[in-house]
Amino acid sequence: MSAQTDTLPPALPAGPLKDDGSGPLRIVPARRTGQWTAAVAVLVLLALALNSVIRNDAFQWDVVGDYFMTTAVLRGLGLTLWLTALVMALGFALGTLLAVLRLSANRVLQAVGWGYVWLFRSTPILVQLLFWFNIGALYPEILGVRTVNLLGPVTVAVVGLTLHEAAYAAEVVRGGILSVERGQLEAAQSLGLGPWRRLRRIVLPQAMRSIVPPAGNMLIGTLKGTSIVSIIAVQDLLYSVQLVYHRTYQVIPLLLVATLWYVAVTSLLSVGQHYVERYYARGTGDAR
Repeated sequence: MSAQTDTLPPALPAGPLKDDGSGPLRIVPARRTGQWTAAVAVLVLLALALNSVIRNDAFQWDVVGDYFMTTAVLRGLGLTLWLTALVMALGFALGTLLAVLRLSANRVLQAVGWGYVWLFRSTPILVQLLFWFNIGALYPEILGVRTVNLLGPVTVAVVGLTLHEAAYAAEVVRGGILSVERGQLEAAQSLGLGPWRRLRRIVLPQAMRSIVPPAGNMLIGTLKGTSIVSIIAVQDLLYSVQLVYHRTYQVIPLLLVATLWYVAVTSLLSVGQHYVERYYARGTGDAR
């Protein structure tokens, strides 16, 4: 056995050999000089910009700190969060119904769903809000109630934003439903499940994986988009800081207060969106 072992050829070296066959080539990592130079340049520019923001007295960071947690600002922030949550809930409820109409086999229902989405996606949200705010010019009374008393600024904001968001939510939900494999629907039909039960128990749970990412983006967009209601005197976060700087003339620091609150809330929502996406992506290999 030992003689046989002595006659075995020597093991070949791993990797490519040199031209003279004397040994393996040494692998040297690629030098990415350009990438590192660009990275250093970007870091330097970011440092200069950050230094400028921190040390520039015109930003008045002491004023920002004074007003950041004031009652007026927190009250405006609370209304912004309430408005965002309500509009998203109502918008997706109506949007789900519209998505079902668009996917219906009935041509009339399809047309109604398509027409709604077309109309509300074709007009700017500011125009829609101003239209609802001045609805009294068309209908002074509804069911014996004056529209001036029925539709106050907050109600107009809820109605206008909800109808607008529902058009986009309908397309998000419709895309999610269409992402579910046809075989899943056929299997549900073979079990004798009715249309609404198939939608609630089979289709929507699977469609959520495709619905959640754009819905999260819509949520963040709605949060920032609520600032437009300040045009109709709804005291959201932006309007609250505007009331302050109209009195104190400290425009920049008060706008920074609103900006920092928007950044903080959207950052928290982004983290929450990440974990919701992971939850619905579990078992697919895409959870990360």
